[in-house]
Amino acid sequence: MSTRLAHAYKKTIPTLSKQSGATQKLLAFASLIMLVLIFSISSSNFFQFDNLVAIMLSTAVIGVLALGSTFVIITSGIDLAVGTVMTFSAVMAGVIITTWQLPMPLGILGGILAGAICGLISGLLVAKMKIPPFIATLAMMMVTKGLSLVISGAKPIYFNDTPAFTKISMGSIISGIPNAILIFFGAAIVASIILTKTIIGRYNFALGSNEESTRLSGVNVDYWKIVIYTLTGVFSGIAGIMMASRLNSAQPALGSGYELEAIAAVVIGGTSLSGGKGSILGTVIGALIMSVLTNGLRILSVKQEWQTVIVGIVIVLAVYADMMRRRKK
Repeated sequence: MSTRLAHAYKKTIPTLSKQSGATQKLLAFASLIMLVLIFSISSSNFFQFDNLVAIMLSTAVIGVLALGSTFVIITSGIDLAVGTVMTFSAVMAGVIITTWQLPMPLGILGGILAGAICGLISGLLVAKMKIPPFIATLAMMMVTKGLSLVISGAKPIYFNDTPAFTKISMGSIISGIPNAILIFFGAAIVASIILTKTIIGRYNFALGSNEESTRLSGVNVDYWKIVIYTLTGVFSGIAGIMMASRLNSAQPALGSGYELEAIAAVVIGGTSLSGGKGSILGTVIGALIMSVLTNGLRILSVKQEWQTVIVGIVIVLAVYADMMRRRKK
């Protein structure tokens, strides 16, 4: 990107993001507060410390997946493989630690690296082979789902001989607060810095706003697409380690459907499916809304099938609101 264009994006994108995203983030936050108040009034069991911790814990894995999805969706792309890449990363960590008997840190790094490689391949398919993101990541979803079953022998991999592994998510550096929650917020801070303070973030918004103009300005669009999909894979790898640690096992059949919840959290948080607009704070709020809604409905003894219906309606409303905003512009 030329110096002038880089300076322009540096100067205008944060301003535009604040102007266009502030209202949506405010509405999302207001919706979150409203849900908390409604469920607190409806049930005395909702606003208790243990239940609030449970909500945050259930948000952690989906939230980390949603952080990675935010980057891709801002480019007007999509990654349907984040859930199965998460599972594949967990399985690879399990194989490295339990089958290969290597130290736990190597297993963790190996799991995250597996996620990064999957993201890299998805990026290459989209950027170099010009396969639409929907198809490319759908193929990656099927590949990683199959590989997880093949590598694990279609059986869970348990970490019983590595008790320290469970503490990654379920240990407590701060008394009463599982580490998974801290990892989620730590990842959110890192993701926010990347999106708002680095060249990756500026090109991320540039690609989503007008890819062709960005290309004509001298930017290696293909390279940055690959970087962004690889970054999404890294977050999926982190989510895989968190999930395996929480369950004390790598479940090869787990993962399908998680991508939809992650995408829903991103959209509810105000990131536009047409690209060019989004924020990490909005995604965090969106993930919390999903968890609060699910937890509250469960506490009110709403049947599982109706919970799914209600969540689906919320997603439709969020997408419709995004369409209305774009039409007004």
